[in-house]
Amino acid sequence: MIPRLDTLLASTGPVLALAPMQDVTDLPFWRLMAHYGGADLYYTEYFRVTATSRIDRQILASITENPTGRPVIAQMIGNDIPSLVRTAAELGHYPIAAIDLNLGCPAPVVYRKCAGGGLLRDLPRIDSILGALRDAIPGRFTVKTRLGFDDENTLSALLPLFARHSVDLVTIHGRTVLQMYRGGIRHDLIRIAVESLTCPVLANGNISSPSDAQTVLRETGARGLMIGRGAVRNPWIFSQIREHLAGKPVTLPTGREVLAYIHDLYGTVCDPSVPEPKGVQKIKKYANFIGEGVGQEFLHAIRRVGTREDFFALCREHLDHGEEMTLAPSRQDF
Repeated sequence: MIPRLDTLLASTGPVLALAPMQDVTDLPFWRLMAHYGGADLYYTEYFRVTATSRIDRQILASITENPTGRPVIAQMIGNDIPSLVRTAAELGHYPIAAIDLNLGCPAPVVYRKCAGGGLLRDLPRIDSILGALRDAIPGRFTVKTRLGFDDENTLSALLPLFARHSVDLVTIHGRTVLQMYRGGIRHDLIRIAVESLTCPVLANGNISSPSDAQTVLRETGARGLMIGRGAVRNPWIFSQIREHLAGKPVTLPTGREVLAYIHDLYGTVCDPSVPEPKGVQKIKKYANFIGEGVGQEFLHAIRRVGTREDFFALCREHLDHGEEMTLAPSRQDF
């Protein structure tokens, strides 16, 4: 039986969540993550919500066919209150642990429409959305946010809104929207949120190793961690964090095990009925994350390959060895 979110939050140890990454953390990828150890909690890709939207059936499959054995939170993105309320009601008919509102997506195509991170420029609208969704959602209601759109201090105005509308869980990426994935994470501001809110807080951003995880937990006091890019790069990271926090030796993959993961990844996310060039382009999206932990030479070269044969030849060139790899990136500004 899949545990309830309340049960998970009441357990000992930090809650480890897989971050929602659009067109990346889909149902096939969840299945693969679960095979490699997996997170404690999974967030769907965001359901786009507009006046004419309908529930995306592919994203919904992550809920109805949940292969992880862990709780699932359905994430919505949008700014139209009646549509968000309608979609929340529809999602409530499915086996979800909570409904999440995206206040952090930094993609310009999203924030220019005053959705995702773009809403952080309009706190009165956020206030109205939170109130309407809290009234409409009988179960757990969560929020994923950034510190602000272009001002980190926006967080101090957000926290009272989250408290007033009884949000059940808040995830904070410790950067602004305009920072995207550049610059350091403000662990001190996440700690302020932890100390201010009565609900649990998850910390998000630049968690690429077990030691990173321990540092973030210590500096923020967060109830848990949300990991996105680090999990694509290193599917063992959730198990490694658990080992490290338990005082056990961390199991590191060899180059050949990373190579096997890439083969698994290709077979999982690339539909064999799709023409090879499209499959290669899709796997390269994931390989861009993986490349950060392999090396700059691999990262630059992988972006130029055009065939499956060349892709795996390059992977073998860099990974067909028995040395252990941390898969931690060489730089921390992404």
